[in-house]
Amino acid sequence: MKQSPPSICNYFVDEAGDGTLFNSKGHVIVGTEGCSRFFILGLLDIPDAATLADELNSLRRRLLADPYFKGVPSMQPEACKTALAFHAKDDIPEVRREVFSLLLQHKLRFFAIVRDKHKVVEYVRQRNERSATYRYNPNELYDYLVRRLFKERLHQNDEYNIYFATRGKADRTIALREALEAARHRFSTQHGTTHTTSIRVIPTTPPECPCLQAVDYFLWALQRLYERREERYVATLWPAFRLVYDVDDTRQTQYGVYYTQKKPLTLAALPGI
Repeated sequence: MKQSPPSICNYFVDEAGDGTLFNSKGHVIVGTEGCSRFFILGLLDIPDAATLADELNSLRRRLLADPYFKGVPSMQPEACKTALAFHAKDDIPEVRREVFSLLLQHKLRFFAIVRDKHKVVEYVRQRNERSATYRYNPNELYDYLVRRLFKERLHQNDEYNIYFATRGKADRTIALREALEAARHRFSTQHGTTHTTSIRVIPTTPPECPCLQAVDYFLWALQRLYERREERYVATLWPAFRLVYDVDDTRQTQYGVYYTQKKPLTLAALPGI
């Protein structure tokens, strides 16, 4: 009897905001100029990653060749911005509109987890009170979110290719694999199951991996809602959203709030800042 081919899932992971909490003097700088109020980790499930990558590359080449964009600074090769890869923060509104339209043509599933960094500061201070040797590291926050975000995402397929946007110069492949294995183990323990799925951790960059440009757009839209209270970008991409887990919105439950297609994330749903 012929065996069916293994089911393969491609996840693309990036972040919005930063894990910084303190300046060099130990003062809290969360929400100040250059330091985000929120830290968001996002995962985009792309069934046909090769096609989306080709279409993103084709779209960028077409826009760069369009005389309408001839003098746009971010689209010049020497700027190393849109000429290399789409990046929502750097792309001009006309370019963003084109990318949004392309993304909506694909069957994508976006998952994200959000932390309010003021709550993280409270946690760090509690740890410092219990242990004089404890020192916060932004990687600690990142890896924690990886474990939480992936807990329910590693048990339905035979193979997982997980493309992480690289962060700085350090090679964190081993740390990320450990966080993923911890997430899978926790799920298996809670549900009494055993999984032998294959997990590949692939650190890469948006120019090398166009699908990371797609997850960047989803994260940028979500960040604009949380940081700037701008709703229209999330509203545009909402058909592809499957979950936004706001860990620190404990107004109704201690574990936070889950936004889904049945419970949409809107500006009105967020607590005031």
